[in-house]
Amino acid sequence: MIDADGFRPNVGIILVNAHGQLLWAKRIGHDSWQFPQGGISHGETPLDAMYRELYEEVGLHPEHVKVLAVTRDWLRYRLPKRYLRTGQEPLCIGQKQKWFLLYLDEANTKYIRFDVGVPEFDDWQWVSYWFPLTGVVPFKRNVYQRALLELIDAVPKRKSLVANM
Repeated sequence: MIDADGFRPNVGIILVNAHGQLLWAKRIGHDSWQFPQGGISHGETPLDAMYRELYEEVGLHPEHVKVLAVTRDWLRYRLPKRYLRTGQEPLCIGQKQKWFLLYLDEANTKYIRFDVGVPEFDDWQWVSYWFPLTGVVPFKRNVYQRALLELIDAVPKRKSLVANM
């Protein structure tokens, strides 16, 4: 599903703990880290897609998390030219994403698993709130920053995070 502007609808998932740390996942077979994310299938709402991707990518069910916030609008990023599949119609030039901030109690981290469906990640760690801006691939950095800035008001222990920005 690609919109008229060439963007594929997608959801991004930011999992936060009680200390304001974020779950940062390592792409399988690479030294590349990111937040879980995935496409929205035809007929799915962003919320439905988020729960499906949450399970497929990190093995968590709705009862393991609490939705704290979601971005108001779609946040977009363009793919670098080397990632464009120019032989496909319609041409996908990037992704438009709704970002969800979810609370994950540390007791529920025991349910994290990467063997559901086709694994995309093989490791994870808790990182400080702003750390992902230094670790994500450059073409996603702006959308990560916009999502983190918009969602920060819903984060536990938010005051200490703003001071560390």
